Amino acid sequence: MPGSLTITEIYKSLQGESTHAGLACVFVRLTGCNLRCIWCDSEFSFYGGKKMSRDEILDEVARLSPGGGLVEVTGGEPMLQEREVVPLMEQLLDRGYKVLLETSGERALERVPASVIKIVDVKCPHSGEPDTFAIENLEALQPHDEMKFVLSNRADYEFARNFVGQHRLGNRVHAILFSPAFRKDASGERDLSHCLLDPEELAQWILADEVPARLSLQIHKLIWDPAAKGV
Repeated sequence: MPGSLTITEIYKSLQGESTHAGLACVFVRLTGCNLRCIWCDSEFSFYGGKKMSRDEILDEVARLSPGGGLVEVTGGEPMLQEREVVPLMEQLLDRGYKVLLETSGERALERVPASVIKIVDVKCPHSGEPDTFAIENLEALQPHDEMKFVLSNRADYEFARNFVGQHRLGNRVHAILFSPAFRKDASGERDLSHCLLDPEELAQWILADEVPARLSLQIHKLIWDPAAKGV
């Protein structure tokens, strides 16, 4: 189908992460990812999906959130479908939506529309995908963008802390997010016992080192079963 994207799901829920956490949001989850993070909680989006035209996607977003609102384009890795996802984001902006893009920053971001808020998830050493962030993407960052580091241990934290300082991220972006990784097989109990890194310990490290970062928790995993999809 010319002009189509491969989509895993489109649904409306609450934002679980970023500085927009807690707000109603339509999620457009694209299929496919070229990374394999060991704590990934969206492996179901790596394969399959269905072809949808941009018009079909826009119609579904409008049905779920008529008249504007927040939309996140996520994956997988949405920039693997750059040719079609860039014009999709432009069309969403033209229709009055506030658009977030969740990306690893492994793919070039220079073509992302300037008004899109990029949430760039830099992979830490124990993600299984270290050194995949394309450093030239720092030049594509806008002041409203956010940088996220998912942490599973002290080594991940030290990497993130040093990255923030070395690249002066506090002067580049709106927010720096340090988020404890959840076990990808987490299910049942809705509590922080599923975190690979104790949030209290992470908070103490941030305070001790005066890192200009925000501790971010995946609140959707505390509201719903951590294994639930489409939330």
